[in-house]
Amino acid sequence: MLRRTQSILKRFGEWGIPLKNEFGKLKRKMVLQIISILVIASIIGFFINFAFIDGVLQAPFADAFIAFCENVLQLDYYAASNAYHVLFRQNKSLWLAIGFILLLLIIFYIALSRFTRYFHQISSSITMLADESGKEIELPAELDFLEKKLNNVKYKLEKRARDAQEAEQRKNDLVVYLAHDIKTPLTSIIGYLSLLDEARDMPIEQKEKYVTITLDKSYRLEQLINEFFEITRFNLQSIILEKDSIPLQHMLMQVADEFYPLLAPKGQKAIVKLDEDITIYADGNKIARVFNNILKNAIAYSDPNSTIEISAQSENNQTFISFTNTGKTIPPEKLKMIFEKFYRLDSARSTQTGGAGLGLAISNEIVQAHGGTITATSSNDTTVFTVMIPTNS
Repeated sequence: MLRRTQSILKRFGEWGIPLKNEFGKLKRKMVLQIISILVIASIIGFFINFAFIDGVLQAPFADAFIAFCENVLQLDYYAASNAYHVLFRQNKSLWLAIGFILLLLIIFYIALSRFTRYFHQISSSITMLADESGKEIELPAELDFLEKKLNNVKYKLEKRARDAQEAEQRKNDLVVYLAHDIKTPLTSIIGYLSLLDEARDMPIEQKEKYVTITLDKSYRLEQLINEFFEITRFNLQSIILEKDSIPLQHMLMQVADEFYPLLAPKGQKAIVKLDEDITIYADGNKIARVFNNILKNAIAYSDPNSTIEISAQSENNQTFISFTNTGKTIPPEKLKMIFEKFYRLDSARSTQTGGAGLGLAISNEIVQAHGGTITATSSNDTTVFTVMIPTNS
């Protein structure tokens, strides 16, 4: 039990919970109890010595011992007196030492039982953590600092459990929404294809219209199915990097060009500004996916006819890539959650207009796998996403 408690206390140290110099109250109590034990043992030892050997009970004890020898051991009076003298009078110091040692052992056993009570209480508290008990952890006053630490750990574990449950619930809700949304384009596809099959002599203009609608619905259905795969892949995959040297300007220009079809309808544009030729060492496909997710998000939440600026600079063996867009300011409470799984900035956006809420979460995972960071700031109708990649990552 002591080893288990020590292991837990060591784990607190690994968690950044300082325990040094917080045992002062407990140490003082233990020292006071040890001193009290020694004082009590000395007093009792003195009393035994005075009472049974040098004190008022010496004669009664001697008479009782002689009577025992005469009646039980069948010794005469002189032999019994001689036995008392040899055993007790001549070995006075020995008997005093034996009695004192036995007394100390008994008292220290009782004291040790009191000390081990702390370990039992700590062990019970740890069991409460493991069992996810809803009760507050309570420890003696001298262990109040440890009580606070344990309750703090308890609250953090409970928060993690709640967050995991909420994320799972959001995922389940999203799957339900996606399943429902899949029915809409699928029903339309079946309906229009049925019309085309039944009305073979349909006018060309009407037939082209139905074919166009059916194709659009098919693309939408493909997008929804891909989102299902995205959810599964995000939960199951482990990110394996295949790094290589990548010319950053060429990659960013390519990413911006690929999004022209999404930018044009709203009169938006994306421009790339790099003051120097920068090369990063990273997994090209995965980093491109990060830039795609960020730019897609910027396009969705930028004002019409606005410009999204993509810039990069190297500093202290780190490369910073920023995406700046103009649009509605993101509130601080939402900004903190923007990289969480299945979190969607605008809950009013349906799956018809928004994604699964995985893009930025996946981007965060990829950047962290490269040893970098991804952050977001938003103020005065301007939002900036910044990706930091170590130069030699």
